[in-house]
Amino acid sequence: MEFGIFLQGHVPRRRLEQDPDYEHASLIEDVRLAEEADRAGFKYVWVSEHHFLHEYSHISASEVFLGYLAAATERIHLGSAIFNITPPVNQPVRVAERVALLDHLSKGRFEFGTGRGAGSLEVTGFGIENTDDTKDMFEEVLKEFPRMWRETEYSFEGKYFSVPPRNVLPKPWKKPHPPIWQAAGNPPTYEKAARNGLGVLGFNFSSYKEMEPMVTAYKNAIGEAEPLGEFVNDNVMITNGVVCLSDGERARKVATDMGSGLLQSLVFRYHDTFPAPPGVPKWPALLPDADLEQVEWRINEGFLLCGDPDEVLEQVKKYESIGADQIVFGLPVDMTHEDAVETIQLFGKHVIPKLDPDPVHRTTKFRDAAAVTART
Repeated sequence: MEFGIFLQGHVPRRRLEQDPDYEHASLIEDVRLAEEADRAGFKYVWVSEHHFLHEYSHISASEVFLGYLAAATERIHLGSAIFNITPPVNQPVRVAERVALLDHLSKGRFEFGTGRGAGSLEVTGFGIENTDDTKDMFEEVLKEFPRMWRETEYSFEGKYFSVPPRNVLPKPWKKPHPPIWQAAGNPPTYEKAARNGLGVLGFNFSSYKEMEPMVTAYKNAIGEAEPLGEFVNDNVMITNGVVCLSDGERARKVATDMGSGLLQSLVFRYHDTFPAPPGVPKWPALLPDADLEQVEWRINEGFLLCGDPDEVLEQVKKYESIGADQIVFGLPVDMTHEDAVETIQLFGKHVIPKLDPDPVHRTTKFRDAAAVTART
């Protein structure tokens, strides 16, 4: 099992009240967390692309952020989570160009995560009338990227975008192209991604028990993949939260005061295609932060990894048991930068070596094997 962190430029209101310049501080702190994760042995850092989502996520030009990280890090892979590939938001040729250039600048460490956007507030800001319209846009565009990277005279005439004969440049540096991933949220989407040979970005933030049917649907289908790209990226990534501190009781106290109520409320405000469970108040009312009893319940049910390194190690093993390939920890929650750094360092020192002793990234193996096959 491999590990990563997820960054999105979270700018919670209480931090802005304390520091009107906190938007800047948040973005710079996210860079520092990526650097810490690189040093600590994490294999991936995933960076969001969101638009207009006040407080929730202020990273909108993620290709700029990722380009900076390419120079600021050495080993960690840099993933788009996601690049919105609907043409009104990002013209597909421009996306193909950015992906290839990031592949060059990162020396083959870029991971191409794709998706359709967060919800109606986001997509309608770009002239898309309904979130349902993005489904056909996504299907039309996704399959075109390998052609743009491979062909020297690419052309396309579709419903949502068209390109006259052109050579899309640059081409990816490390052949055949970066690993391709798709954001998914339910078993049919997991299965469809598998049949297309794509890795899955599981932004469910659910317990391991709720994720097991998703992983099973993917793994049952991946053996029959007809890949959209040049190779099968057999990978399921699952997201969750983590607080890993030297003192397990202190970790639990931190978990009660890291703005989880606001963050969850913002999820249901902006991701309005998600069904809100009973008890979620209508915005601007907020879900309350968890108390110690609720934190313990979340730990036991697998909704949160929290405690000292030994405790967190045992909690992570539950995800290993359902067949997940990668666990990524969202660090946009409102914990202090110092606690986030300690979490990364302790997890890297005490947990990763026990569960991921292989220095080579799983995606690198798939990509390298495809390059060898293409040469023979």
